[in-house]
Formats: sequence, structure tokens, C-alpha cells
Amino acid sequence: MKMGPKFERALAYAARIHRKQTRKGTDVPYISHLLAVAGIVLEYGATETEAIGALLHDAAEDAGGLRQLAIVKRKFGPQVAAIVADCSDTFETPKPPWKPTKTAYLAHLKTVSASVQLVSAADKLHNIRSIAADYATIGEKIWSRFSCSKADTLWQYRELAKTYLAATPRSAAFRELARKVDETVRAVHRAAGVRYQ
Repeated sequence: MKMGPKFERALAYAARIHRKQTRKGTDVPYISHLLAVAGIVLEYGATETEAIGALLHDAAEDAGGLRQLAIVKRKFGPQVAAIVADCSDTFETPKPPWKPTKTAYLAHLKTVSASVQLVSAADKLHNIRSIAADYATIGEKIWSRFSCSKADTLWQYRELAKTYLAATPRSAAFRELARKVDETVRAVHRAAGVRYQ
């Protein structure tokens, strides 16, 4: 699958709208995450539309809400906009309470298209890879980056992995996510001297 001018425009647009953002608790430019997610979906056979959706998956949630979603639809089409919309767990600013929002998103994932599941799983896969790498470096300090507790963060990723593994068709990306989540949760429990259930 070759990427065309539309992908190039999306790449430039993603870099522009997220240019002032960094990864939580770091100085790493946020575009690094978007590039990684697009790279993951492409490694798992994504179409150009899915790859563009990966580049823009946080556009509405973190860079303008429903107004931004309308711009994405106009610039990149309804299929890309649908991926962006379904990868967003809220359009509200400030964001609503964490646990109900994440619980609702888990239920929502069971109803979305295979394209959305792929992009969303790639997003979570890159996130858990980053968490695992930073946990190995800075340990328990990492949890202060999040708006929820360590227990809730680990709960979320375990539930996400279960949700994707139950999807049809099952994707190698989902299996990789599940393996990485399991590996990370085990490492956290081992460091705390707690038996992993």
C-alpha cells in the first residue's frame, strides 16, 4: 500500500494542530505518538484511510473537539472523520470524570468498525510500550503523569486488551497489545512484590 498526497497532507496537518503539545510528563513532541501509531497500523496492513485516521486520531479529542472533527471531515473525508470520532472517548473540555468515560469507551469499542479497532488498538499499543519503557527507567514516578491511579491505569489496559481480543476478526495487533499489557502488568506487580492474578 503506497501513501499518496492525501497522507502527506494529513501528516503536515497533524504536525500543525499538535505542534504545541507534548507527551504526558515529558518534553517529547506529541507528533512522535501520532507517527508511531500510524507506523503500527501500516505494519499491520492498514489502508491509506486507516493510516490517515491514525495520524489524526487525537485531533478532535485533544485539538478542537467537534469543530476540529468537522474540519477533518472536510479536508480528509467522512471515513477518516468516522475513525477520529470513534477513537475519541470525549469531545468535552474540561474532560468529564475519568472512570465513567473509560468504561463507556470500552463498551463503545465493541460496536465500532474493524478500522477503528485497529487504529485504537495501535494507539493503546504505543501507549503501553511507552509506559513500560518509562516504568523501567523511572519506576513508580510514572503514575503521577496520569489523571487516575496506577491501579486504574492498569485496569484500563487489561480491559482494553480483553475487549480487542474478543473482537472479530482477531488481529495480530490485538494479540501484541495483549502480550505487552500482560508483560507490563506483571513487571509492575513484580516490582511491588505483589502476586499477579
